[in-house]
Amino acid sequence: MTEKLDIDHLRQWIGRSTEATDIVTAQLVMGLRATLFQEVGEPKKGDAAPLTVHWCLAQPVFPMSMLGPDGHPTRGGFLPPVPLPRRMWAGGEIEFLQPLQVGDESTRTSRIADVQVKTGSTGTLCFVSVEHSISSPRGTAIRERQDIVYREMTTTQAAPAKAPPPTAQHRETHVSDPVLLFRYSALTFNGHRIHYDRDYVTKVEGYPGLIFHGPLQAALIIEMAEKLRGGKAPKKFTYRGLQPLFEGTEFSVNANETEAGMELWTANAEGQPTMKGTAVW
Repeated sequence: MTEKLDIDHLRQWIGRSTEATDIVTAQLVMGLRATLFQEVGEPKKGDAAPLTVHWCLAQPVFPMSMLGPDGHPTRGGFLPPVPLPRRMWAGGEIEFLQPLQVGDESTRTSRIADVQVKTGSTGTLCFVSVEHSISSPRGTAIRERQDIVYREMTTTQAAPAKAPPPTAQHRETHVSDPVLLFRYSALTFNGHRIHYDRDYVTKVEGYPGLIFHGPLQAALIIEMAEKLRGGKAPKKFTYRGLQPLFEGTEFSVNANETEAGMELWTANAEGQPTMKGTAVW
C-alpha cells in the first residue's frame, strides 16, 4: 500500500538547493554523439558538445545499498520523498545561452521550485519542478526547468487519443533498440530499471516493454532543431511527454517550421506523437 501523500510536508522541500561539478570530456562527447545518431568524429578541446550534454554531467552517485527496487535512489535527500512509486520526466523548458565545450569544467546549481498534487486518468499525480543553472568558465551556459512526475503503480495505462498522425515537413526514422536505451542509461548514470530490465518493467510496472527515456527523445528533437537551422541552437526549447515510447519498434523524429520557430515531436511506429517540443530562436 502506498504511504499517504502529505503535500504540506513535501512542499517544505521548495527552495532547497544543491550544486555539482563535472568536466566535459572528449570521450563523453563521442559517446553522446554516437547515441544521438551523429557523426562521432574526434572531438578536440574547445569543440562544442551536443546541446544536452549537461544531462550526462555530475549525475548523483549512490551506493547500491541506497537504491530502491526500481533502481532509483531511495526517496528523500535533495528531491522530496514523494510516496508514489512511478517516477518519470513530464517535460520542461531549456534556455541555451552558450554551448558547453570539450574541456569545460561545468557546474550545475539546482533548486526545488515547486511541488504540486493533481488527479489524472491514472490516479494521483505529484509534480516536482526543479530549476537548474549550468555554467562554464565563460559564464552561464544553460538555464532549465525540469518537471518530474510521480504517480501510482497501476496496471491500467491511460489510453491516448488516436488522432490522425500529424504530417511532418522534416522526418528521420530510427529503431528503439535496447542497446540504444542501455547506452543512454550509461551516459546519464541512470539506474531506473524501466529502461533495461524487461522482467521488471513488464511484470512489476505492467508496461509492454522497455521504455525509451524522455530526455533522450527531447535530446533528439533539440538536435534536429539545431541541424535544420544550420547549426544554430534555439534560444528556448519547451517540451512535454505525451505517452510512453517502447523498445523494438521504429520511431521518428519530426519537425515543422512555424512563424514563431519550429514545432518538433517524436512519434511511435503508428505515427502517434510521444513527446512534443517547441523551439524558438
